[in-house]
Parts: sequence; structure tokens; C-alpha cells
Amino acid sequence: MTYVVTEACIQCKYTDCVTVCPMDCFFEGPNFLVIHPDECIDCSICVAECPVGAIVSDQDVTSEQQVYVELNRTLSENPAWTRISQQKAPLPDHEYWATQTDKLALLQKD
Repeated sequence: MTYVVTEACIQCKYTDCVTVCPMDCFFEGPNFLVIHPDECIDCSICVAECPVGAIVSDQDVTSEQQVYVELNRTLSENPAWTRISQQKAPLPDHEYWATQTDKLALLQKD
């Protein structure tokens, strides 16, 4: 089992979660975070830190969010995405985007 960052993170990119990760397994892109599944030790500490509930166990990902399991793997291995372990300010308009759904088309992969 590992943890997965899901759609709720897109356009918000809260980074509260990265500061508590003992393995530094979060990677960031322009408007989203991911967890490297081979580095996650399943401690679940990050789950409670996410203010929008974007982090879930890969066992609990809904069918609608299943695409995020593979996205976390591929984007965490993308050389353009960098490891993040320090908290940063969320993206502009994060409060608006935190309440929106169907954001996959907004995900910036490069």
C-alpha cells in the first residue's frame, strides 16, 4: 500500500504534507504534487496535513480518481518534477480551486 495525491491538489498545491514526510517522497510540478510510490513507507502522516483531503491510500482511491495512481508514479519519475520537502505558499486562487472538481484537464505535466 502507498499513498496517492488526487485531483483536489490540482491548482491548490498546498505543501503542508511535505514537511511531515519522513521519506521526502513528494515531488512538485507547476500546479500539483505527487508521491513517489516506491519511496512512500505508508506511514499516513501526510494524510491529516492536507487541508483539502487530496491524499488517500491507493487502496481507497475511487474509480473516478484511479488515474491518479499512475499519474503519481509517472510524474514522480519525470525529470522536470523536483523533490520537495520544504513548505511553500499555495498557488494563487487556491481557496477557489479547493472547492472545484473535474480539474484533471488543468494538470500541467511539464
